[in-house]
Parts: sequence; C-alpha cells; structure tokens
Amino acid sequence: MMMLSSSLWGYEDSWVRSFARFLLRFLGFVFWGIAAVLAFGGVSVILMYKNYGYLFQDSFLSLPGWLAVAAALILLPTGVLAMSISAKGSRYQQGALMYLLLVLLCLQTSSAVLAEFYSIRMASELKSTVGYLVYQYNGTHSQDPGSRAVDTVQRKLQCCGIQNYTDWLNASWHLQAEKAHVPESCCKEKYSHCRGDLGHLEQLSQEGCLKKLQDQLHFVMFYVFLCCTVLSVLELLVGVTNGILMRHQPFHDLQILESSTFS
Repeated sequence: MMMLSSSLWGYEDSWVRSFARFLLRFLGFVFWGIAAVLAFGGVSVILMYKNYGYLFQDSFLSLPGWLAVAAALILLPTGVLAMSISAKGSRYQQGALMYLLLVLLCLQTSSAVLAEFYSIRMASELKSTVGYLVYQYNGTHSQDPGSRAVDTVQRKLQCCGIQNYTDWLNASWHLQAEKAHVPESCCKEKYSHCRGDLGHLEQLSQEGCLKKLQDQLHFVMFYVFLCCTVLSVLELLVGVTNGILMRHQPFHDLQILESSTFS
C-alpha cells in the first residue's frame, strides 16, 4: 500500500514538473510578444511629450514611457531565460530569473502608477494651458514658442480652437484682424489654398483641440497602465512556476555544503 502511494506521488510530482516546464516555456514566448506591445506604448508616451511638450508643464511626463521601454528591453532576456530553464535550468538561472522578475515588477509598478497619475493630473491642466496659448496667439508665422505649439497641435490633430473653431472669435489675435478668419493651421490638409477664411467652413477643421488632446493622453497612459498590469500578473505566474521547479530540484550546484569539501 505504501509502495502504491509512493508511486502515485512520484507520478503526480513528475506531472507537475512537466506542466511547470511547459508553462514556463510558453510564458517565455509570451514575454517576447508583450515586450513589443509594451515598447509601443512607451514610445507613444515619449513621442506625445516630444510633439506637445510645450503644453505640458511637468517635464517628467515622459518618465512612464521610458520606464515601459526599459521594462520591454529587460523582458527579452527574461523570456530567453524562462525558456532555457524550461528545458534544463540550473539554480543560477532560476535565481537570475527571479531577480529579473523583481526588477521588472518594480519598473512596471512605477510606470503604471505614474501613467495613472499623469492621466488624471495633466488632463485637468491641459484646459488652462491650451486656453492661455489660444488667447495669447500671435499669428501663423509668429516665432513665439506658444504660437508655434498651437499651430503644431492644430495641424497634427486636425482640430481648431479649444472647444471648436468659434473660440478664435474671442482671441486677441482675431480681434485685431480686419477680416474674420482663423489660423491657417486650422485648414484641412486637402485644401492647399485655404487661408483660414470663416466664409469657407468646409475647408476648416471644426472640432476643438482640447478633447482630442485629452483623449490621446488618456489612451496612451491607459495603454501603458493596462500593459503593465497584465504583465505583472504574468510575471507572478512565472515566479510561482519557477518556484515549483526550484522546489523539486535538489541543490546540486551548492557543492560547498558537501562534507567532502571540508575533509
């Protein structure tokens, strides 16, 4: 009876190890895919700050993006290590995997928290910043950084004004003009001869820039937050799987503890 029980236990133990190795190999491949997804989110945050940096007062807005890119780069060797351990791994490899998982968890947690923080904070600050820049606008060909930032936003996002194009009717730049018009950056790309004349509304982008900016900010930050959250769950699963293999593998590598070493 005891021999049968021991045999069943050994069979179950072997099945658990086999499943753990398969799962670790599968998650190693998944890490490569998630690395590309996470890198895309990080680069999107960095590019958004680069394109519209003048609108954001906080110079650390790109930090969640850089942390996400760093995590994506570390994910590549982590995936390789996970697949290597699933085939035949030593205690050193298993320990290195645990260390990388801990580093990744710290990077992703920091990136997720900062992404959520900036998503809430910057969305409220954008309204006052965009409003100030619109009312201080000096013209399409102005060298003022604020005016150039407004033109850049309106061209890239195909928008006009804060809430809509009518916001330009109350701007100081418009009040000084003889004819009712909006900046040329409000013109749609397909109308090359457009000069911002309000008499040709079909040539103008009529949707406001504030909502588009806020939507883009929310999207990229939520994207990074979601990727980091999903990846953290998968890393915990990898850690548990690696722990199972470590528990079932004897300490062959720790020869220093053998009695023959001290004889």
